Amino acid sequence: MKILLAMTGASGIVYGRRLLEFLSDKEDIHVDLIVSRSGRELLKTESNISYEDLKEEADRVFDPSEMSRAPSSGSSKYDAMAIVPCSMSSLSKIANGISDNLITRAAAVFLKEDRKVVVTPRETPLTSIWLENMHRVSSEGAVILPAMPAFYSEPEGIDDLVDFVVGKIVDSLGIENNLYKRWDE
Repeated sequence: MKILLAMTGASGIVYGRRLLEFLSDKEDIHVDLIVSRSGRELLKTESNISYEDLKEEADRVFDPSEMSRAPSSGSSKYDAMAIVPCSMSSLSKIANGISDNLITRAAAVFLKEDRKVVVTPRETPLTSIWLENMHRVSSEGAVILPAMPAFYSEPEGIDDLVDFVVGKIVDSLGIENNLYKRWDE
């Protein structure tokens, strides 16, 4: 399986970081990574890992300005894209067909090619404009999966809360995992 992971400038970079860590441990999954400039800033602010170290976990890394790279073409062979976290700016651009960087262009390509796109917005409260944009992207086939952890599994710490959301993202990508306690367990 080949996945494109994008991280944008919304608080919650820990979700994208943990998703990359999980996916990169799977031998049968190839992960390409794009981190926006704002995402790189948040990586410094919200984590103890550098961008250089983060890049080591991906199979390939693209700069958002590289508009002619593989993710910008429908002929590229990706199975899915995850945007974790997804800023409201990126979501708004995707919803309105603005492809001004490799992340938004790749999302447009994945949607037009009817490929799986999982969008994890991380903002609260939500304006009606953002809700409409989520609806538009969802109507095009994307999965809108906000960073909303559950508490029925009695999480013991932040890692458990993060793993719940990442587990739901991985479920949406169609990948087996045991990152969180399921309701029926």
